[in-house]
Amino acid sequence: MNLQTHRKSVYFFTTLGICLVALAIALNVGWILLNWREVALLIFGVIFFALIIAGVALNTIFLVREIRRNEQHDSFINAVTHELKTPIASIRLYLETLQTREVDEKRRKEFYEIMLADSDRLLHTVEQVLRASRTGHRRRKVEHAVLDLAELARECTELARTRTHLDDQALRFRLALPTGEQALVRGDADELRAAISNLIDNAIKYSDAPPDVEVAVTTTDEKWLTVRVTDRGIGIPTDELKQIFKRFYRVQLRMASRVKGTGLGLFIVRSVVAKHGGKTFAESPGEGQGSTFIIQLPRYAAAKKAKKQ
Repeated sequence: MNLQTHRKSVYFFTTLGICLVALAIALNVGWILLNWREVALLIFGVIFFALIIAGVALNTIFLVREIRRNEQHDSFINAVTHELKTPIASIRLYLETLQTREVDEKRRKEFYEIMLADSDRLLHTVEQVLRASRTGHRRRKVEHAVLDLAELARECTELARTRTHLDDQALRFRLALPTGEQALVRGDADELRAAISNLIDNAIKYSDAPPDVEVAVTTTDEKWLTVRVTDRGIGIPTDELKQIFKRFYRVQLRMASRVKGTGLGLFIVRSVVAKHGGKTFAESPGEGQGSTFIIQLPRYAAAKKAKKQ
């Protein structure tokens, strides 16, 4: 079922719900006018009318949600299929070339680099799907250790800079803590690294060339540490700021449709941060005006102090 069919289904069930509600209102009002003396029947009629309206409304809401969920699942399957098929086809092409033709050493090294990059892309897609599955299980325990959030964010920034061949102006790291303070948190290093890396990768992908991205570690008070990833990219419509952290959800912008992805990155970020007792949210002035993604995590020193008290 394609996007146009999904939208037609949504319109159909919405219109059907409205028509049924209007019909119920008309019948009920007409019944009241004809039987206004029958007080007992009037009361039962009003109750029955309310139940009908509630049932129709709930049924319509359920159907619309199911249609949209199916639409998101279809988009996810298409995105994952593309993300898997494209690098596999590329690797196969270069391997066939190496097998059937004589290639000089320079071209051979170039082919190897391309195939390694495609392998990394494949691995990243698989890891995203597996991580989303793991983070979706609320009972899964997080391996806690005391971590330096600033160093973790710096590592993620440098890794993204190396992987995307950006300089320190296009992708910057900034530490804004009072002198002598450490950005200590308690959590799982791999999980937090994945969350921060997802935000940085998103900021780069959804930015115009050349990207202008800043990763900053700051603090608002003695209890919380903040990681802010700011870009000057395509931005996010205000009415979608609360939706973008849902599983499979992607921003409904024409510019965003050019960027391939699974719709799992921000879902993973929110799930990981929530398991660490933190909060995740996004800010954007609007379309074409960039965006800022914010992670807030409890400071280890503050948590330790609270336990002693």
